[in-house]
Amino acid sequence: MPNFRNVLAALALAVLAGHAHAQQPLRVVTTSPDLKALAEAVGGSRVAVESLLAPEHDPHVLEIKPGHLARARAAALVIRVGLDHEPWFTRLRLPPTVRVLDASRNVRLIQTETPRLRIERVAHVHAYGNTHYWLDPQNAIAITAAIQAAFSQESPADAAAFETNRRAFVTALEQKMATWNRALMPLHGTRVVVVHDSWSYFAEAFGLTIVAAAEPTPGIPPSPPELAALLRHMRESRVRIVIADPHADPGLVRRIAEGTGARAVTLNPSGYDYLRLFDENVAQLVAAARASP
Repeated sequence: MPNFRNVLAALALAVLAGHAHAQQPLRVVTTSPDLKALAEAVGGSRVAVESLLAPEHDPHVLEIKPGHLARARAAALVIRVGLDHEPWFTRLRLPPTVRVLDASRNVRLIQTETPRLRIERVAHVHAYGNTHYWLDPQNAIAITAAIQAAFSQESPADAAAFETNRRAFVTALEQKMATWNRALMPLHGTRVVVVHDSWSYFAEAFGLTIVAAAEPTPGIPPSPPELAALLRHMRESRVRIVIADPHADPGLVRRIAEGTGARAVTLNPSGYDYLRLFDENVAQLVAAARASP
C-alpha cells in the first residue's frame, strides 16, 4: 500500500505542474503589426504575440527566412490580413496543427469588384477588395470578436479573460472614435489625393473624399503624362491635401505639392499600437488641413 504522504506529494506536484502548464501563454503569430496590436488587446497576458512584419515594411513583400518559418510553425494560431494582401503567405507551408484565422472574413470590405478597375481602365493589384480594412476603426470591433472566439477555442480556461479584455478595448475604442470624429468633423467632404491606395477605409470612416491615387498601380510611380493629368485634375478640383505613406517616393510627393499648392501630409497605415495609430494620424491630418492654403 503506497505511503499516504507520498500520494499527497505526488498529487501536489501534479496540481502544480498542471497550473504551470495552464499559465503558459498562447503562442500567436500575426502577419501585420496591426493584427498583433488587436490580438494583444484581446489576449492580454494570456497570449504571446509576434508579428512577421514591422510597420515600415511593405506588407505585400516578405523574404521568408528560417526565423519566420520557425515562429509561424510553432504557433498555436496565425492571424492574417487575408485577401491578396500577403502573396507570400502560402510559402510559410504551415502544418495542420497550426490554426489560421483570416481576419478579412469578419469585416466590411469595400472595392470588392473583380478585377478592380480605375477610371483609366487599369486593373488594381488587389483583385478581391481593398485590403487595408483595419483603417476603419469600426472593423476593429469585428476583428477582435473573431480573435476572441479563436482564442477561446484554443484556450477555453481563459475565455472569460478574453471576453473582459475585448470589452475593455471596445469601450476604449468607442470613446476614441468619438474624439476622432469631433476632431475631423470640420474636414468632412474635404477632397484629397493619396499617393498609395491604402486610405479608402479611413476616408470613408471620417468623411474624406479621395479624388485620385497618384500611383496608377501600387508601388509604380505615374508616367509623366499621368502625373500631368493628375496635377491638372487636382487644380481643377481644388484639392489642398495629398496623403503619403512613409514609404512613398518623396520626390513624387514634392512634385505633386509644388505643382498644385496642396499640403503634403504623411500618415502611417500601420503600427504596433492601434489606438495611438489613429491618434497620431488624426492629429497629423488636422494640422495639415489648418496649414493648407
